[in-house]
Amino acid sequence: MPDSSADASGSRASSGAAAQLETVRRRIHAAAVRSERPPESIALIAVSKTFDADAVRTVADAGQRAFGENRVQEGVDKAALLADLGLEWHLIGHLQSNKAKKAAAAFAWIESVDRLDLLQRLDAAAVEFGTRPRILLQVDLAHEETKHGADRVMLDDLVHAALDARRLDLRGLMIVPPYPEHPEDSRPWFRQLRELRDALVAAGEPADRLAELSMGMSHDFEVAIEEGATMVRVGTAIFGRRAPAQP
Repeated sequence: MPDSSADASGSRASSGAAAQLETVRRRIHAAAVRSERPPESIALIAVSKTFDADAVRTVADAGQRAFGENRVQEGVDKAALLADLGLEWHLIGHLQSNKAKKAAAAFAWIESVDRLDLLQRLDAAAVEFGTRPRILLQVDLAHEETKHGADRVMLDDLVHAALDARRLDLRGLMIVPPYPEHPEDSRPWFRQLRELRDALVAAGEPADRLAELSMGMSHDFEVAIEEGATMVRVGTAIFGRRAPAQP
């Protein structure tokens, strides 16, 4: 059964989502130009969590191909309903170990790998299903109690394990920094992630396996691009505001 939270706010998706998508694309282009980077080098992930399949179809019809979901089952349900579109699905939310098997079977990208046991479960599931998920390692730099991610001291071991995995394709790093009062407040966290990636490469890790930096959301994605983001995760600026969580 589809996740009821998707129905709750999905039916309220703005009829102007296609126009909002185009506005976001223009902002990405402008931020890339300011940073002297090719705009096509930045991937937009439209975060469709809590919005229904019809809302996703509207945005897909406007040319968007990659969508991000926080919950495994919600993503699986939408992917099934929209299978005719051939969309690329990213899991961007915290992944519990007991959902690893389903995630490895369903998602092209898993951006929230943050611990060794989860990586091992994903790899075993990918072997079983014959899939090859592309993964990002989620890094925790701010150590907020409500956020997830691998601590810096754990990251080297996690990178090595990902590189040794049989069916996981390591592509880079991801971060969810503290929510900023102003977009500029996120800049130090984005810069730290880029510098951390660069340090790993300088220490001998393969650059092509750490090329992606997923950072920046609706409120700060332009700053993230200026600091080197190759993937931005944008939901509200495309779909509109989500319904408050039900008690």
